[in-house]
Amino acid sequence: MNTTARVAAAYARIAGAGRPEIWISLRDEADALAEAARVQARLDAGEDLPLAGTVFAAKDNIDVAGLPTTAGCPSFAYEPDRDATAVARLRAAGAICLGKTNLDQFATGLVGTRSPYGAVRAAADPERISGGSSSGSAVAVALGIADFALGTDTAGSGRVPAALNGIVGVKASLGLVPVDGVVPACPSYDCLTVFAPDLAAATAAMRIMTGPSDRDPASRAWPADLPLAAPPAARAAVPVNANLARLDPELRPLWDAALDRFAAAGVELAPVDVQPLLDAALLLYEGALVAERYAAFGAHIDAWPADADPTVAEIVKGAGKFTAADLVTDQQRLRAARTRAAGLLSGFDALLLPTAPLHPSIGEVQADPIAVNAAMGTYTNFVNLLDMAAVAIPAGTAGTKGFGVSVITPAFHDQVALDLAARAQDVTAPLLAPAATALVVFGAHLTGMPLNHQLTDLGARFDGEVATAPAYRMHELDTAPPKPLVVRTEHGASLPGERWLLSPAALGAFLTALPAPMTLGGVELDDGTWTTGFVASEPAGADITHKGGWRAHRAG
Repeated sequence: MNTTARVAAAYARIAGAGRPEIWISLRDEADALAEAARVQARLDAGEDLPLAGTVFAAKDNIDVAGLPTTAGCPSFAYEPDRDATAVARLRAAGAICLGKTNLDQFATGLVGTRSPYGAVRAAADPERISGGSSSGSAVAVALGIADFALGTDTAGSGRVPAALNGIVGVKASLGLVPVDGVVPACPSYDCLTVFAPDLAAATAAMRIMTGPSDRDPASRAWPADLPLAAPPAARAAVPVNANLARLDPELRPLWDAALDRFAAAGVELAPVDVQPLLDAALLLYEGALVAERYAAFGAHIDAWPADADPTVAEIVKGAGKFTAADLVTDQQRLRAARTRAAGLLSGFDALLLPTAPLHPSIGEVQADPIAVNAAMGTYTNFVNLLDMAAVAIPAGTAGTKGFGVSVITPAFHDQVALDLAARAQDVTAPLLAPAATALVVFGAHLTGMPLNHQLTDLGARFDGEVATAPAYRMHELDTAPPKPLVVRTEHGASLPGERWLLSPAALGAFLTALPAPMTLGGVELDDGTWTTGFVASEPAGADITHKGGWRAHRAG
């Protein structure tokens, strides 16, 4: 579908959805179509626009030039003169913004009902909550209006609505997506997130948004040693039964079935008492860290009390009982909690948790707004506090109650979380990190061969089978285990191999460990491109080129 047709289809779906509470401001259709035409012209001129033909929605605490930013509070509204960096990157890649979506006021809540613009109802059941605070964004995706949508996440707002509406939510490591142009909630722990129908769409958008920005001093670059894949024999921690006390009994079978899918996909599961993580989560709202929310927007609530959601106001004004010394004390507690978490999860590649323990009705939230909201964050509140990444995937429904599972990893192990989530869904996750070095291997490092673990231990990612140009010969070295030596020559053949992707640090470590006479150098592939691979300048050992590759040779 071309760009203008996709925009027209989105507006037709908006008109037919009957869900006005999704939106706080909707872009004029003619304006969106005009931008789509410009994107189409750029495509026709040969530009590479990876998100062309997609439309997205942005939570209304994220700046989009030409639309007001309200953060769910009318008196707070302002007109930004530029896009948030993340939005600008998406639009530069060809995506078209449809409008700004409803949210729990000032991004304070996990229910989607704390808004003067109306409670956002779940996509599948209008009597149930959508989850918040990124409520409108999640429902816009779940109803098929947007191809993806932007949320924010401090306590779980980019994950809980995904679980309740049967979609994917990706919360990258803190700082990977710049948050300039985003109204702060708790500045130390805020991040910008993506909702999408599937992992591929979510990853495509997230990949475009990541990378540091001069406009956000807290933004971070991918480290040189990041893993680019989950290990083949991955291990995941799962909570013991005592940690699941808040899980709705109707949702428990869905949790058990989800764990079965991970196990069937080859993920080793081991029970761990994660209560220390759940205890750390209490610091976000019940400790002095709530002072960050008051610093972000408390003065506005004091000045405009009539515009404040009563529950949001109660939470934020509660910060007044804490002193600066209390805040320092809780920050120290949080540092200690991070150390405990690292020890607790040592030896595991990920932690699996229910994304939310229940899916209440709107009436249940209205009857007890603070307690129900607190329960919603049981398994999410600690993630940003402890500097972790998370991917939320749907895990079925119990009647009209939505349920999901989160794959949680240490900071910068985002790809590991994506890969494990993909295994449970029997799909392949795309690569999130934009920078990776390709390495071609021909022998003992091939998949299933004795030294392949040297790649996977470094977080390398399989990127497909390849073949060289017909200019190489293969020799067998007398080593343990046996290895081939590949040499470029005038009278060569095309040799089969595999391409793997490594982080820069992993490639350096790999090169350092290579024994002579093997080294890394340029290898010409059969499509005329060049890449890095195992080569040697001089032949050594028996010539086995005629065998047609290392696998064929070893097979006899």
